[in-house]
Amino acid sequence: MANRIMLNQTSYHGAGAIAEIANEAKAHAFQKAFVCSDPDLIKFGVTAKVTELLEKEGLAYEIYSDIKANPTIDNVKNGVAAFKASGADYIIAIGGGSSMDTSKAIGIIIANPEFEDVRSLEGVAPTKKPCIPIIAVPTTAGTAAEVTINYVITDVERKRKFVCVDPHDMPIIAVVDPEMMASMPKGLTASTGMDALTHAIEGYTTKAAWEMTDMFHLKAIEIISRSLRGAVANTKEGREGMALGQYIAGMGFSNVGLGIAHSMAHTLGAVYDTPHGVACAMMLPIVMEYNADCTGEKYREIARAMGVEGVDQMDQETYRKAAVDAVRRLSEDVGIPAKLEALKEEDLPFLAESAHADACAPGNPKDASIEDLTALFRKLM
Repeated sequence: MANRIMLNQTSYHGAGAIAEIANEAKAHAFQKAFVCSDPDLIKFGVTAKVTELLEKEGLAYEIYSDIKANPTIDNVKNGVAAFKASGADYIIAIGGGSSMDTSKAIGIIIANPEFEDVRSLEGVAPTKKPCIPIIAVPTTAGTAAEVTINYVITDVERKRKFVCVDPHDMPIIAVVDPEMMASMPKGLTASTGMDALTHAIEGYTTKAAWEMTDMFHLKAIEIISRSLRGAVANTKEGREGMALGQYIAGMGFSNVGLGIAHSMAHTLGAVYDTPHGVACAMMLPIVMEYNADCTGEKYREIARAMGVEGVDQMDQETYRKAAVDAVRRLSEDVGIPAKLEALKEEDLPFLAESAHADACAPGNPKDASIEDLTALFRKLM
């Protein structure tokens, strides 16, 4: 079997990297940008850091901001209509996963109009053409949507999120500028950072993992573990570390998939509107305990990457516990709750069935039944 690696055509990293957006737009002879960004980023002047550069260089743009934190089918439909009316020929996605996921869905449908029914994009949709060119500018250090072939849309009517996996949706250019992330509040920094750690750990342990992606994931775990506390405290080093660490995690998991921590987090987000990173952080140690007996020696390397000392002197049970404990400690240190107050016993059957049907579930190193998932959800109560 051949292992596939897909990454951006080009990516820029480091403070001030957004200056390259205008250069790339000119190099590609783009005429007008469709700028997708959420209302809060516009309100607090984050989006303007990019649009002011476009104005300075005489580059036309139009802003689209009908984007929710968990983007919906209607957000995508409205965006498709707005793009068609705008006369734009490329997208600049500014924000976290919500802006980028919305942009990907819009770009795919514009290029592949036979998929205008947004639900038809679920899973691995057989699109024929690359999406409208996207320049992705993350403002959170977590989703790595700028370097993945995945996006997630919320079906409000059916109370579920669905995962779309499509090589045609990857942004052609990623601009990872830690200065664009400096205005993130502590809570958002913490939750998106734990999302990134979940990407790295699930990507490292998924069934499809192999040597090249292991390299990405272990390095990401190391960088995130040493940077997240500082990023929450808004240190320069912490912000820069998280900007890089989350991108490296994306380089890996986009190519090998995730597991049930993500499938369960998607379900919690759809039903309770739980922030995705918070849901991932709550589920990760619970799922790690469940998966431990199917991970060989990998938890020793996770513990080592997270800074646990003496792992080579530990037996298997000890280093597995040390890895889970290190994750719990980091989550607690950055203020993530361990329990979900909204969770109700009567919701468990629907939650478990939805998580079992999620596109991330098959990648888990240990197959989980609906009964297993019900028991894991119950641990959040």
